[in-house]
Amino acid sequence: MIRKKRLITRVLFFIIAAFFAIAFLMPTVLTIADSFMSQTELNAKYGMVFSGTSGLGGTSYMAKKVNLVFIPDKVSFSQYSTVLFKSPDYLLKFWNSVILVVPIVIFQVVVASLAAYSFSRFRGRLKEILFFVYIILMLMPYQVTLVPNYLVAEWTGLIDTRWAIILPGIFAPFSVFLLTKFMRRISGALIEAAKLDGCNEWQIFIKVCIPQCRSALYSIAMLVFIDYWNMVEQPIILLSDVSKQPLSVFLSKINTGEVGLAFAVATIYMIPCLLMFLHGEEYLVEGITYSGAIKG
Repeated sequence: MIRKKRLITRVLFFIIAAFFAIAFLMPTVLTIADSFMSQTELNAKYGMVFSGTSGLGGTSYMAKKVNLVFIPDKVSFSQYSTVLFKSPDYLLKFWNSVILVVPIVIFQVVVASLAAYSFSRFRGRLKEILFFVYIILMLMPYQVTLVPNYLVAEWTGLIDTRWAIILPGIFAPFSVFLLTKFMRRISGALIEAAKLDGCNEWQIFIKVCIPQCRSALYSIAMLVFIDYWNMVEQPIILLSDVSKQPLSVFLSKINTGEVGLAFAVATIYMIPCLLMFLHGEEYLVEGITYSGAIKG
């Protein structure tokens, strides 16, 4: 009876997990599948949804109800041909996103590593107050600090430059908080052993703390990348020059034209995040669920 109850419980948990997994994956799979549909087929399948969108009217058939289709009737690469070869605007926006996000990820991890090591190794009342301020700033939504960021950027002459987004991103408090909690779990005996071997603080940081925090660093880099890859408010407010805005802002404007292009661009836009997740899934899970054990 106990085995049967356990089996039933596992089956129920599996069904619930499978349901939520399918529910979360469905929009992604639907976007990828619809990116290979022709404009005529999209018009026929989702006519009611996009009936008010320019370019979808006219004499072509408009569906009266929405039919979710995961397999195109006829595979078409016309949207990808337009995005990759015929219209350079989309790729330009994509590289704008790369230029903005990659420096933020790299330098935020570097700054967070140095700050977290200081917070974890050297305790004091002043540093605890400063760390508490970091936590308060982390809890504030970006919309709260957007106006001060804009005023500072305007005062320093950074408005309408990429530095107006990159510099605040580099010194964001989230990575410092998360990495500090991670470093404080490193065994003190390990650091004392390094000191006995003649290591100074810089060597302890490079040779002891950083290797122990490898999974946390990858997790932080991945979370920061996804967060800033999908940013919208910052470039809209701080970058008035449309040519410098990333693809995340431009995606909302594609829907005013052909919807098929929106699906194709959205699919291309998801590729970096998917590749990072598939490559570092193990590190991400390990970094989040780290329990303080020290590897040999």
